[in-house]
Amino acid sequence: MRFSVLGAGSWGTVFAKLLVENGHEVLLWARREELAEDINKNHENTEYLPGLKLPQSLIATSRISEVEGFSENFVIAVPVKYIEGVLEKFSKKPKTVVNLSKGIDSKQRSVSSIVCSRWQDIEYSVLSGPCHALEVAVRLPTSVVIACENQQLARELQVAFSNEYFRVYTCEDVLGVEISGAVKNVIAIAAGVIDGLGRWHNAKAALITRGLHEIGRFGLALGCKSPLTFMGLAGMGDLIVTCTSTHSRNRHVGEMVAKGVKLVDVLKDMKMVAEGVHTVKPLLEIAESLKIDMPICRQVYEVLFAGKDPQQAITELMTRPLKMEIEFK
Repeated sequence: MRFSVLGAGSWGTVFAKLLVENGHEVLLWARREELAEDINKNHENTEYLPGLKLPQSLIATSRISEVEGFSENFVIAVPVKYIEGVLEKFSKKPKTVVNLSKGIDSKQRSVSSIVCSRWQDIEYSVLSGPCHALEVAVRLPTSVVIACENQQLARELQVAFSNEYFRVYTCEDVLGVEISGAVKNVIAIAAGVIDGLGRWHNAKAALITRGLHEIGRFGLALGCKSPLTFMGLAGMGDLIVTCTSTHSRNRHVGEMVAKGVKLVDVLKDMKMVAEGVHTVKPLLEIAESLKIDMPICRQVYEVLFAGKDPQQAITELMTRPLKMEIEFK
């Protein structure tokens, strides 16, 4: 198969590498010409993945016309806040889109909504799960899920993407997988706050558990197909790795803010985007409009943008009115 991968950050580059290693033809689109030239000349993405050698057959370009002419199968690996602007550059629409990005944009839209508002009548799928780019890059065992309403296409992509170190499962719950990936980034910021305050193991375990509850409550209110989606790789799996891994950008943001570093300075020192920072505001706007209780996400917003003391945020979460853990109806 042929794939055009949009976005030459760490995950876009590593996924393009995986596709080439699986025997596919790939053209990697980079926003900046100098980054594309670096990949083509040195077979390395020295900005995002220094030291990682890329296949010589992996070609990069910064020209939209070349991407349009190369393939009808697009893979989106662009930060969510930039996706709409990138898609507007294209005059021709693809046949299929596989989304790797995780978040909700400032207009309160999931990636599927952004893509399908631009390109109608395409086959859309989303690939998600616990998949830090650096581990996939060095072929460490990784399992993910691809969600698509067209299950025949999902199975074709499952085969196209899978190999001995990258295992892909299929799913029909597109929105559930997208919501899981978006909200877990916000919960991971809260996990980083716990790390910054003292790396409390009891609190981290409770946060992950109650964070999953918020993800599920939010997703089901939006019409996701099954609560089991949140128990799977896109939900619990991705939540665990993003809340605990040193590779996690969102966890890092929370840790640095809890240690007293201003958010603007944390973000200034990061090459890659921490999606949870941009997702939390539109996420809460949706939650408020639907009267969905999201206490962890609310505290994350107040710590990041309202100057709340992180310890006070923890105290307020711990002293909320007492309730049942699970209400059986």
